[in-house]
Amino acid sequence: MGAATRTFTATVAAGPRGRLVVPVPFDPDEAWGAKARHLVGGTVGGRRVRGEVERTADGPALVMGPAWQRDCGLAAGTTVSVELTPEGPQRADLAEDVAEALAADAAAALFFDSLAQFYRKAYLRWVDATKRRPDERAGRIAEMVRLLAAGHKERPKP
Repeated sequence: MGAATRTFTATVAAGPRGRLVVPVPFDPDEAWGAKARHLVGGTVGGRRVRGEVERTADGPALVMGPAWQRDCGLAAGTTVSVELTPEGPQRADLAEDVAEALAADAAAALFFDSLAQFYRKAYLRWVDATKRRPDERAGRIAEMVRLLAAGHKERPKP
């Protein structure tokens, strides 16, 4: 369990369109840093879960659809233990040069933080692929920041 992992107990509630809602008793922006989206992984009642902590009228919550519920055995009113951790590489995990470049461009940083871990890791692998040619690293970081600031989930393929 990492330092960013949050563990708590919650009572599952019924949500709209047959969904289950697990209230999150803390502000994810305070716990994990301000982001447009908080993508998380962890467990709910001992079952693996991946999703997004959404902002609802009642506060932050993890909303789970009917497909997840099918075999989980949970129902509204059930009290469960919950463990949530932010998914994917976080800003604190980044190499110093990448973190500095993102910090210098708020739009790129905000978009990077909102991406699913698959896309964040793909950008970072592309930058890290310069190990044999370190002279290209700065150029790739600049290109990554430019693409993120423009709202591109993936870099264009050559």
